[in-house]
Amino acid sequence: MRQQPPRRNRMASTNRPIKRALVSVFHKEGIDVLAQAFIAAGTEVVSTGSTAKRLAELGVNVTEVSEVTGFPESLDGRVKTLDPHIHAGILADMTNPEHVKQLQTLGIKPFDLVVVNLYPFADTVRSGANEADTIEKIDIGGPSMVRAAAKNSATVAIITDPADYALVAKRIEDGRGFSLEERRWLAAKAFAHTAAYDATINAWTSKQWPKPESITSDQSAADDDIPNEDTVFPKAYTRTWDRSHLLRYGENPHQQAALYLDPLNQNGFAHAEQLGGKPMSYNNYVDADAAWRAVWDFAPSIAVAVVKHNNPCGLALGKTVAEAHKKAHACDPMSAYGGVIAANTTVTLEMAQNVRPIFTEVIVAPDYEPEALELLKTKKKNLRILKVAEPPRAKQQYRQIDGGLLVQTTDLINAPGDSPDAWKLVSGDPADADTLRDLEFAWRAIRCVKSNAILIAHDQATVGIGMGQVNRVDSCHLAVERANTLADGVNRTTGSVAASDAFFPFADGAEYLINAGVKAIVQPGGSIRDEEVFEAARKAGITMYVTGTRHFFH
Repeated sequence: MRQQPPRRNRMASTNRPIKRALVSVFHKEGIDVLAQAFIAAGTEVVSTGSTAKRLAELGVNVTEVSEVTGFPESLDGRVKTLDPHIHAGILADMTNPEHVKQLQTLGIKPFDLVVVNLYPFADTVRSGANEADTIEKIDIGGPSMVRAAAKNSATVAIITDPADYALVAKRIEDGRGFSLEERRWLAAKAFAHTAAYDATINAWTSKQWPKPESITSDQSAADDDIPNEDTVFPKAYTRTWDRSHLLRYGENPHQQAALYLDPLNQNGFAHAEQLGGKPMSYNNYVDADAAWRAVWDFAPSIAVAVVKHNNPCGLALGKTVAEAHKKAHACDPMSAYGGVIAANTTVTLEMAQNVRPIFTEVIVAPDYEPEALELLKTKKKNLRILKVAEPPRAKQQYRQIDGGLLVQTTDLINAPGDSPDAWKLVSGDPADADTLRDLEFAWRAIRCVKSNAILIAHDQATVGIGMGQVNRVDSCHLAVERANTLADGVNRTTGSVAASDAFFPFADGAEYLINAGVKAIVQPGGSIRDEEVFEAARKAGITMYVTGTRHFFH
């Protein structure tokens, strides 16, 4: 029988031993692992400035970059590696005979490994550094070397993640180097690294250096059709987030999930300090963020929200945070079971005592009285206790759709029709002070309710909420039903006020609220049947205002 030739090991055939390395890192942590491997294998190492100094201290025989380039580091370190003697050694494809020949002619030696991490731009921004110091932390040579090595993954391994140092050291010491597939994987990581780095710089520069009015004026003069959209909606939306940690699962157990953080912002809700309880889940974050945003719609008034499945089941103002919580919980005690509680002021011992008997998933507040925190931590060990230093500040909202991303400015209570002073009275007598206060509360509260939304309120607290229905009449029915199904049998709609997040398309929804005892309604108006709706209110003799502003929430 004819003997078959041995099967070729494709992985082994593409491995390239690491004989010469270029190392230039800002963060030196973990570099001793590489140093030991370089020494053991006798690897030739070229390095820059402080990196070369640190490697030499660790016993590595280092060649300074300036010895390779024949040019000293200059301009306060801005120019070090931007030289053909460096970049030709990185970019030469050593599987290409012509490249090999050109390197020999030029007297340039190739690199097998490039190890780079970049100036800490995001850290510098977060530190509050001034503009000049921040600009100095925009790395130029580092990304150039990273991109060059990643482009040339055919023969060069690029390392940007210190977590890979141990793997590199092993491959140096055993002489294997990396296979082509491995080098390509490392190159993909490197491109992701520089893309995120540049996106962070773009996020900062687009905010710090907006389009000048002089250019806007000149463009408008040249072409009246050019909108000044770049500041809010740039032509390319380049933003990046850093993975904080994996979550147990997503919205459902079969889904995977993770939390990512804005690298330029360390004060948002995603940075909440957890003071007690089980780890946060995906749903916990979604609901707690909704509750957190809801209570700050009412600042500086003291507000508490109880949220379930991204919808409020209670929202109230109070003279104290304990009073606000008691009123919010009373709106729908059944739905509050397993909900999320948010307060926009310090949680007191009295409030904590009221929360104690209620099964709650998460509580979030700016701070906690020591006695309140101790009670919650010891008596409700599974309760996730979050402390968030600052109110919500996000100016834009994002929603992914298949193949794209929707971006909009955040819906805040700052539209022209949000102030009662701008409301138009279309039926009944002007509201007295107490009624107007409740109407304003209801109008603010409706912002955080999923559409179609109807909200019934009394004494600056919700008493019935109808949300997420596909028609407005059903939302009216749901709001009234929830207002009047408490065990004590009290009819809470009589004498209350109502808000609708969008116009009534027909009079039937408003008529249902009126028949349930609502004495005043605030709504955006704008329906082709507005007069029918207004007439129903006039016939019943109730007060109705229109705002000219809506607050849909999908």
